[in-house]
Amino acid sequence: MQLPNDFKTKYQKLLGDDAESFFASLDKDTNPGFRINPLKEHMPAEPNNESIEYCQYGYYGDVNGKSVEHQSGAIYSQEPSAMYVGEVADIKPGDYVLDLCAAPGGKTTHVASYMDNQGLLVTNEIDYKRAKILVENVERFGIRNALILNENPNNLAKHFPRFFDKILIDAPCSGEGMFRKNNDAIQYWNADYPSQCATRQKEIIEQAVKMLKPGGKIIYSTCTFAPEEDEQIVEWMKDTYDFSIDPIKKYDGMLSGKPQWADGNEELANTVRLFPNHFKGEGHFVSKLSSNDEGNAKKIKHRLQSNLSIDDKKLWNEFKEANINNFDPKHLILFGDQLYTFDNTLPELKGLKVMRPGLHLGTIKKKRFEPSYALALALHSNEVVNRLEISEDDWKQYVHGDVINCDKDVKKGWYQLICKNQPIAFGKVVNGTIKNFFPKGLRFNVD
Repeated sequence: MQLPNDFKTKYQKLLGDDAESFFASLDKDTNPGFRINPLKEHMPAEPNNESIEYCQYGYYGDVNGKSVEHQSGAIYSQEPSAMYVGEVADIKPGDYVLDLCAAPGGKTTHVASYMDNQGLLVTNEIDYKRAKILVENVERFGIRNALILNENPNNLAKHFPRFFDKILIDAPCSGEGMFRKNNDAIQYWNADYPSQCATRQKEIIEQAVKMLKPGGKIIYSTCTFAPEEDEQIVEWMKDTYDFSIDPIKKYDGMLSGKPQWADGNEELANTVRLFPNHFKGEGHFVSKLSSNDEGNAKKIKHRLQSNLSIDDKKLWNEFKEANINNFDPKHLILFGDQLYTFDNTLPELKGLKVMRPGLHLGTIKKKRFEPSYALALALHSNEVVNRLEISEDDWKQYVHGDVINCDKDVKKGWYQLICKNQPIAFGKVVNGTIKNFFPKGLRFNVD
């Protein structure tokens, strides 16, 4: 790997005798990882892979992106050092959580694992193309309590003042921890780039602080090694706002943050540094800060109301009564012809770029309701009237977009299709065939 000379000079000075080991680690193979999904009714069988000590659901190893387990959301690929952010956040069911820089969805899906679909998860990505990927991953994971936005932090702060218990900021950064995975990241790097990123990070944090409840917590992380974007940002937060730096448990290979790389405040040793020459991962910086602000969360006007017509509601109810058990969302909203269930504690969404206001239930069509892919992946067996087991060969055809066959005795209607114990989509049975409703934009060939 051809590292920039300025990069090598900088880290030779910062790391001293450890620098050569650090540089050598960037030429070694990456260490991929994945998490299993506890929101699914049936988690995959215990993998043979080595478990990750600091992550309850984490394992080392590659994920086959064209497998039933991956397509159904039963497993999620995530780099091992990035997994520690979701663990440090210590999310509980009922929390109000903001993942501010969320795409592609690793932290969002991770914290959702601990929410049990209770509370509210607002997950945001400013880049539209990346926000679409975020939507796919949230829906695949089976998350029911997420509001997905495509917004800038300034506008978010206007809608969610002093609203969240916890805010995750995995900040856009100089990406030095991506060098081993993505050599293109090296091409973007220059000696001034970390300072430029730090300016942007401060702008993001300034808005995030406005959205934090008194006594709330910010989990600030980056995938870079630069002190300008790590310890120095945390020190700036502490000096600018009334925060304490919480201690974070350190597992084998995790190093303390470096007070000497900022202004010497010993509290910075509470943060965590993950270097690839000491830790089985690509590299990360993780910190957790508690607000010492007193007072109460700001009351927000909740103006969201159902906008369903009588006929639209009738179509949904007819589908629900015929096909769904033990799942009766009370707060329904139409965006165009798309039906969602939303959290009634949300503020007014007008003026926000909404990708998903809640769980996507389906589409209102002329004289019928068509259930969504997201709903199929979110519902458990006790919530669905009709389920149909299909083989892995049938699954390969279905995700390709083909009609598949079933026993002619199977009655007509909608079925949650099950493969290897995982729901993979809805299908409609008609005369011994299963009509394909796998989303066109997600279809793929399995080799």
